[in-house]
Amino acid sequence: MSVVLERRATDFVDDRHIEEMLVAARPDPVRVREILAKSLAKQRLEPEETASLLALEDKDLRYEVFEAARTLKNQVYGNRIVLFAPLYIGDKCVNDCRYCGFRTSNRAAVRKTLTDEELHRELVALEDQGHKRLILVWGEHPDYPAEEMARVVRQVYSTKSGHGEIRRVNINAAPLDVAGYRTMKAAGIGTYQVFQETYHHETYRKVHPANTRKGDYLWRLLSHDRAMQGGVDDVGIGVLFGLYDWRFEVMGLLLHTIHLEERFGVGPHTISFPRVNLASNVQMDRSHFVCDEDFMKVIAVLRLAVPYTGLILTARETPELRREALRLGVSQIDAGSRIELGAYQECRAGGCQELNREQFELRDTRPLDVVVRELIQDGCIPSWCTSCYRLGRTGEHFMEFSIPGFIKRYCTPNALTTLAEYLTDYASEETRRAGFSLIERELSRVESEKTREQVSRRIEKIRTSDERDLYF
Repeated sequence: MSVVLERRATDFVDDRHIEEMLVAARPDPVRVREILAKSLAKQRLEPEETASLLALEDKDLRYEVFEAARTLKNQVYGNRIVLFAPLYIGDKCVNDCRYCGFRTSNRAAVRKTLTDEELHRELVALEDQGHKRLILVWGEHPDYPAEEMARVVRQVYSTKSGHGEIRRVNINAAPLDVAGYRTMKAAGIGTYQVFQETYHHETYRKVHPANTRKGDYLWRLLSHDRAMQGGVDDVGIGVLFGLYDWRFEVMGLLLHTIHLEERFGVGPHTISFPRVNLASNVQMDRSHFVCDEDFMKVIAVLRLAVPYTGLILTARETPELRREALRLGVSQIDAGSRIELGAYQECRAGGCQELNREQFELRDTRPLDVVVRELIQDGCIPSWCTSCYRLGRTGEHFMEFSIPGFIKRYCTPNALTTLAEYLTDYASEETRRAGFSLIERELSRVESEKTREQVSRRIEKIRTSDERDLYF
């Protein structure tokens, strides 16, 4: 069956057609407001409609776009922000991507794969900070087949420290064949991320040499198709902004979303949009650099174009930019992040970034507690909720809840209970006080009296006993 699927698969990214749509886009104010109304009705936008939003220059209309993105995010996801941490397992890589510190030709890179004991220590360090959700990262190398990655996933789930445990393991790794995705699904993974990096064919060839595994554009483009067939119904797509024109890349992400919807009935669970950052021994062409103003527009348009999909903003960005961008539709961020292998246990002793040991430079290295406190002060609910994944609300089932906006009803109560866990077990006193005040305010806004009472009882159990993981 997998062979039949792969033979039928075609390249759904037409560079010329994308460019034509971008050139032809005319953001007439009446038409723009019609498009915004469609998005606020929680309908995914078409490419021509998205091109019109990307072409906007008028400041007043731009403000309306940003306001619509804020409104839509609140309608679908509420004011919660899901938190996770990246955990790098191995940085060996056979690829030679021009922008990456892990590329095989970078002799300055420190190559390492965590041993089981080192992995255990990293997990304990993460759990002792309060993390419940991880994304595991590997380079592309024969030492990291699906079976080995699945073994690591099982070790992650089985490692406990006090009240700490990892409840959801997502993956960012090389594309697999269908059998490989089945292996990963059997290990209990959540979302499997594969970023196309750039959808522009000529640019893809320039930055991914043809004699490397990553040089095969179509193999990477169709990795999510194989994942779906292998039973992984939560997939993440993404682009590395700065390799080519940002407008083109937004269109590529939308076309990829439409392809998955049409073929499998479910779009991506998440969309990521990192910008190119400083990396070890990398000299990048900055002709396609995305300024902060345009980057904010990227976030707003993506939120409006695909209302139901989670948007991930990473610690590649500064704390100041992240704080502002959260208001435009972001639903997930990493926090307390370290991306050198073994760095979480080192950071207990005040370790800092070392460029030759990481894939790229991070710009937000604040401790988890600081990020959580800032979110609380800004009226956001930090969330470590994993109930949808564990109750089978994934893939098509997740879309049934999220597209109409129903997912907010489930996630807000679970966000409050997971926040109560963090505040009780890990938070500083200042964060704890602010957090429980936020919980009281949010509980008063829960419309259902029954739900409000259930949440209150569960939070009281968390505060006064060893009971944890009391999700809806």
